[in-house]
Amino acid sequence: MTSEGKLRVRVYASQAELPLEGTTVIVTQQGGMGKYRLLSVQATDSSGLIQPVDIPTPAVGESTHPIYGEEQVYALCSVWAEHPGYVMLQVNGVQIFPGVETVQEMELIPLGEGESSLQQRDVRDITAQSL
Repeated sequence: MTSEGKLRVRVYASQAELPLEGTTVIVTQQGGMGKYRLLSVQATDSSGLIQPVDIPTPAVGESTHPIYGEEQVYALCSVWAEHPGYVMLQVNGVQIFPGVETVQEMELIPLGEGESSLQQRDVRDITAQSL
C-alpha cells in the first residue's frame, strides 16, 4: 500500500536568498532497471517556488513500523534546477515522507564569464536517514 507526500522546491541566488524566477525545475524518481521516471517539469514563480509535486511514498503504517526493520520509510527523488547564467544544480536523495510537504532549498551559483551550464554542474547527494 502506498501513500503520498509533497515536494516543494525553492530556488534562489546568493546568501541574500534572492528568488530566481523562471528557473526550470525537474523532479525525477528512480524506477526499475536504473531508469528514471519524470514526475514534474516546472518553472519557478517570482518567489522562486514551484507548485507542490505529489510523490508516491510508503504507507504511513510502514513508516512508523517498517517491516523487518529494512524497508525504506520514505520515497527518494532527484531535483534538478537550471537557470541561464547559473551553474545547474542536481540534488539526489531528497527524502519524501507520507503526509508531509518537504521543501528543498536550492541555491544556484552564477557562472563565470564564458562558462556554460552544460560545462558546469553541481551534484549534491543527501545521505539516507537511519530512522
